[in-house]
Amino acid sequence: MTRPARGAHPDPQEVENPKLGPPADNQEKDPEDWVTGHEPMTGAQASYLKTLAEQAHDPHAYDPQLDKAEASKRIDAMRRKLGQD
Repeated sequence: MTRPARGAHPDPQEVENPKLGPPADNQEKDPEDWVTGHEPMTGAQASYLKTLAEQAHDPHAYDPQLDKAEASKRIDAMRRKLGQD
């Protein structure tokens, strides 16, 4: 029988491994609830939103001053508009 490393604590039997079960239903948060939602949108968001705006012929959908939360909402709206949802 091997002994656990010093200071290691095995999981109690009643704790289930979350990686083995189905994904949690709370994985998607509303962008309004994001801790970093007020920060400037990421480069990936900007690029994707610009592409979607061009595909939809809606140049006003892209605004370089958007924050992460608003960019996410606009990306979702543009995807729905383009039937990519």
